[in-house]
Amino acid sequence: MSYNPSDIESKWQTIWSETGAFEPLDDKSLDKKYILSMFPFPSGRLHMGHVRNYSIGDAMARYYRKQGYNVLHPIGWDAFGMPAENAAIKHGRHPKEWTYSNIDYMRKELSALGLSFSKRREFATCDELYTKWEQEFIIKMFEEKLLYRESTTVNWCEECHTVLANEQVEDGCCWRCSNEVELKEMPGYYLDIRKYADELLDDLKLLEGRWPSQVLAMQSNWIGKSQGLEFSFSFSNDSKEKLENKFNGFDVFTTRPDTVYGVTYTALAPEHPIVKELIKNSLLDADIAEKIIAMGNMTEVERAKADKEGYDLGLTVIHPLTQEEIPVWTANFVLVSYGGGAVMSVPTHDERDFEFATKYNLPMKYVISGGEEGSAYTGDGELINSDRLNGMKNSEAKEAVIKLFEERGLGEGTTNYKLRNWGISRQRYWGSPIPFVHCDSCGLVAEKVENLPIALPEDVEITGEGNPLENHPTWSNCACPQCGADAKRETDTLDTFVQSSWYQFRYATDPKKWNSCGIDKEDVDYWLGVDQYIGGIEHAILHLLYARFFTKALRDLGFIDNLKEPFENLLTQGMVLMDGAKMSKSKGNTVDPDALIEKYGADTARLFTLFAAPPQKELEWNDSAVEGAFRFLKKLYSRKSKVVGNTLPIINQSSLTKDEKIARVKVYEALKRSIDVYEKTFAFNTLIAGCMEALNALDKQKNEEIWREGLYIITHLLEPITPHICAELSQELFESKNLTGGKIEILDEVFVQDTITLGVAVNGKRRAEIEVEAEASKDEIIARAKESIPKWLEGKNVVKEILVPKKMVNLVVK
Repeated sequence: MSYNPSDIESKWQTIWSETGAFEPLDDKSLDKKYILSMFPFPSGRLHMGHVRNYSIGDAMARYYRKQGYNVLHPIGWDAFGMPAENAAIKHGRHPKEWTYSNIDYMRKELSALGLSFSKRREFATCDELYTKWEQEFIIKMFEEKLLYRESTTVNWCEECHTVLANEQVEDGCCWRCSNEVELKEMPGYYLDIRKYADELLDDLKLLEGRWPSQVLAMQSNWIGKSQGLEFSFSFSNDSKEKLENKFNGFDVFTTRPDTVYGVTYTALAPEHPIVKELIKNSLLDADIAEKIIAMGNMTEVERAKADKEGYDLGLTVIHPLTQEEIPVWTANFVLVSYGGGAVMSVPTHDERDFEFATKYNLPMKYVISGGEEGSAYTGDGELINSDRLNGMKNSEAKEAVIKLFEERGLGEGTTNYKLRNWGISRQRYWGSPIPFVHCDSCGLVAEKVENLPIALPEDVEITGEGNPLENHPTWSNCACPQCGADAKRETDTLDTFVQSSWYQFRYATDPKKWNSCGIDKEDVDYWLGVDQYIGGIEHAILHLLYARFFTKALRDLGFIDNLKEPFENLLTQGMVLMDGAKMSKSKGNTVDPDALIEKYGADTARLFTLFAAPPQKELEWNDSAVEGAFRFLKKLYSRKSKVVGNTLPIINQSSLTKDEKIARVKVYEALKRSIDVYEKTFAFNTLIAGCMEALNALDKQKNEEIWREGLYIITHLLEPITPHICAELSQELFESKNLTGGKIEILDEVFVQDTITLGVAVNGKRRAEIEVEAEASKDEIIARAKESIPKWLEGKNVVKEILVPKKMVNLVVK
C-alpha cells in the first residue's frame, strides 16, 4: 500500500513509450489542439525553469486529449549557437558531439518527467535536414529581395566574435555573454523586416486578450511607428565651401511639425557621413574629433543613459521657412539608425533639446503659448512666433505645416519606424551556413537548391579566434552555381533566431514528409495557429517578433497559405527563484531536477511547480512545500483502500449525511473549477487546492460510494498534473475508465443544500454559528440566531436585525 513513485513512474513511462500514446492522429476531421512550449537549448541538463514550463504545457495537452481532441504536443532542440563553441574551446569537444550528447541526456530527463511529447516529431535545429529546408527559404527570400547584403555599422561582441541584432543588445551588453558591445563597420546579410512593419503592428490587434498586454506593448513600442514631416536643411554657402560642395545639406524627420518655427539648432549623429567627412579632412580640432569618434563608438543604450553631450561643427544651415542661419552640432542623443541620424532641435518644446541647449547656452524661441521661461513646454496651446500660423491650435497646425511644406516643395508628410532590418549574419562555426557564393564574375550568387544542404565541415579547429570556417583550408572553395568558375562560399552562418522562427511549421508537418519538404501546406492548414504557446517573457521582442515576421514572409513566398499569426494564445510563465533571486549556475542557487525526481518522483516535482504559484507569477523555491506535495500524493495513494467498486456510482443525494454532502460538494466544486483552469486561467494552484480540500472532506465520512465517486473524479482532475500516480490509481480502481471515458458530468443536485450554516454576530463581532433549513424565512432565521447567543443579549435591547443571505446574521444591540 505504500507509495513508491520510482516503480510507478517507470512502469507508466514504459507503457506510454511502447504504445506511442502521445502521437497525434492522421485524421484531420477531428478537432485539434496544438500545445507548444518554447524548445530548450541543449545545454546539458534541465533546470527548474524547464520543469515548470513543460509541466504547464503537458497539463494542457493531457487535458485536451481527455476531451477528445487530436493533440499535437511536440518538443525539439534549439541546437545551434555559441555555447557549443565555447564548450569546444573549454573541453576540447566538437560542438556537434557536445550538442548531440547533451540532447541524449536531456531527452532522458524529459522522459523521466513523464511529459507527453510526440517522439516522432522531435528534431534538432542543427540536423542537416532542417538546415536544408531553412537554406531553401533563405534563397527564396534573396530571390524575392526580402534578403540583401550590405556594409553597415553593426553591434559587435568581441567575446562571442559575432554581430548582434539590435534586439540582442541588452543594456549595452551581449544578450548571451554580457560582454560590452562595440560598434563596427562590416558587411552582412539583412532580412527586410521593415517591409512588414505595418502588418506586424496592425495584427497585434488580433492578439489582444490572447497575449499578455505587456508583450503586445513591448512589440508595438519596438516597431515604433510615428507619423510626421520629412524635409531638408540646406547648408549655407560658407558651409558648402567648407565641405567642398560634397554635401548640399541633410534630411530630418520630425513628429512635431507644429514646432518647426522654434528650431534654433540642428544636430547630427556622431557617425553621420557629414561628421565623418569633417573628421577625415581634419576640419575639426583634433581633440574634439577624438571625442566625437569615442562618442560614436558607444552603443545606443549607453548613449541613452549618458549625460547629453555634443560639439559645434562650425557649420550652418538655412531654415526652409524663415531663411535664418541655424548652427549644426553633433550630439550623442542623435542615432544614425533612426530618422537618418539628423534632427531639428526645438529646446522650448522638447525636454531633451532643452537640456542640451541649456548646457551649451544655445538660443531658444517659444512657438506654442503656455510655456514659461527656463523650461520646455510640451503641452497644447496656440502657435506664436510662427508667421501666418499664429493663433492656430498646435494640434491643427501639424497638418497645416505639412501642407505648407508640400505646397512649396520643401518636404512631405511621411511615416517612420524605430524597427531596424534584422541582421542575420554571425561570424561563427556552429550555425546554419548562409547558402551563398562569392564569384569574381557574377558577384553574390545563391547556391542551387538541388545542392542543399550546405553542411558544416566537421574537421575544424575551434580556438575562439575568428570564424573557423574562414580558416578551413578547403571548405569555402567551390564552383560558382551560375558560371562554373572558381568561387568562394560564404563563411557567415545564420543567427539562431532564424531556426526558432519557423520550427512551429516543421513540427506540424508529418514526419513522413520531412525528406520531401520543409513545410507541408495541408498539415500547416490543419494544425496552425498554435492554440497555446508557453514560454518566457524575455522572448517578447526577439523570438516572438521574428516568428511573426517569418510567418508573414513564408506566406508571401508561397510556403504556407494565408496564416496571419503563428501563436493564437500566449502564456508567459514566471521565473523560478531561490531566496528572491533567479536560479542560475553562476549564482550557485540551482536545484537539480534529477535529484528531486530521484528523491520524490516526477509527480511531486510537477505538483510542486504548478501548486506553488500561478504560472504567470514568479515561483519561489520552498523545500517544505516540496515535502508537502509529496505528503499529499502519499495520502492520495493510501486512500485507494477506501474504494471497492470500479464504476462511477449513482448516489441518492437525499439519503446522505451532512459530511457526505459536504464531501460531494467539495469534489464537484473542483470539477467545476477545472474547466476554467485548464482552458482560461491556468491557475493550476487553485485546482490543486480544490482537490486537496476535497480529499480532506472525503476523510470526514465513511461512505464507500462517496469515496469511489470522489477518487474517480479527483484522479481524473489531477492526471494532467500528476499523470503517473493517477494512471496507476485509475487502472487499479476504475480500469482506467475515468481517464479514457471523456468528460464527467457536473451534477447540479450536489450543490442543492438542505441546510445552510450562518454566522451570528453582535454589533459586528462574530459570536456563534447556526444551521437552518435552506428555505427558512427571515423571521425563523432571526429567531434561531437569538436563541444561539442568550448571554450576549441578556439585559440588551435589539435595535436592528441584519440578515446577509446565506452568510451572516448581525444583531445591533444597546
